[in-house]
This record gives sequence, C-alpha cells and structure tokens, in this order.
Amino acid sequence: MRHYLNQVKTVLLAANKWGWLPKVPDIEMLKEPEPRERWLTAMEKERLFKELPEHLKPIVTFALATGLRRANVAGLKWSQIDLSRRIAWIFATQAKSSKPIGIPLNDEAMSAILSQRGKHKTNVFTYNGKPIKNPAGTAWKKALKRTKIENYRFHDNRHTWATNHAVQGTPTRQLTELDGWSGEKMVKRYARMNV
Repeated sequence: MRHYLNQVKTVLLAANKWGWLPKVPDIEMLKEPEPRERWLTAMEKERLFKELPEHLKPIVTFALATGLRRANVAGLKWSQIDLSRRIAWIFATQAKSSKPIGIPLNDEAMSAILSQRGKHKTNVFTYNGKPIKNPAGTAWKKALKRTKIENYRFHDNRHTWATNHAVQGTPTRQLTELDGWSGEKMVKRYARMNV
C-alpha cells in the first residue's frame, strides 16, 4: 500500500508543479512493514516431509530446491523444462519482474521432476491426474499443524531457499540472477541465516 501511496504522491506533486493543482493535498504515508523472517530449519524440514502427503512431496521439494514462487511451481509445464540441460524456465509473462528466469536444476529438483514423468501430458505437478493449482491448500495446512510448525507459509520456501544459499556462500549478485529478483536489496530481505 505504501508503494501505491508514494506513486499517487509523485503524480500529485507533478500536477502541482505543472500548475494543474493549486495545492497538493497532504498524504499520510504508511509505515513500512517489518520484513518477514521465516524459513524452514533442517529439523522442521525433516518433520514436515514425514507428514506431507505423497502428492505434495515432489512439489515442495522442487520449491525448496529452486526458490520459485508458488504459482510458478504449481503452473510448471513440461514444455518449460529441458531435462538434458537440467534447466527450467519461467517466461517473462509468468515472472513478477516481467523478465524470463532460467532456473538451474540441482539433484533434488531433478528428482522431484523425474518422479512426475508420465503422470500428465502438459503439467508437471498433479494430483489424481489433475494439475495441482494450490499446493498450499488443506493438505499443506494439515501437515504443518501435525508437525506443529507455526507461522510458515508456502511462500516461505522461497525464504528457505535463499537462506540456504546465503549460508553456503552463494554471492548475493548470483542469487539475484538465479531467482529473478529486481535487485540485491530483495535478496537480502529473503536470505537470512539458517540455524
């Protein structure tokens, strides 16, 4: 919301400068929310995977291995994967940054994808022959509840991925490119020390 208010304020200031408005109205800016600092620890990951239903294990594995957003993971098509080159790509129209993203696939990501071969003609991740539209639905929430993992959203898999890379020493600039972030500031917001 703060971002939108800032845009409105900029337009009003320009309108005033050009003489279109006699006076710029006061706009009270909202306080920037505290950055979310939640990632999955190694112990939590182990507990979660014991409770996840079988159809969610590959999609969560892939999300943790690639750092992709929920919609990109759930909507992943076979046409977006090159198994021989071990790469997946997100088209510019699917990316929040409106730039295409090439995702290198590590062993965990490859294992998750290969476990899905032959299950659906176009979509990678499915349940009962149909594409999984929302991997953060009831089954996900029940698994978290059973493991007593609190305050963890599917999007936090992205934080976990970035944090794990930061701990392993992946340079911030490289992380920016790997997951299509707009800048290093966003990476630092996502990547926290994993304990």
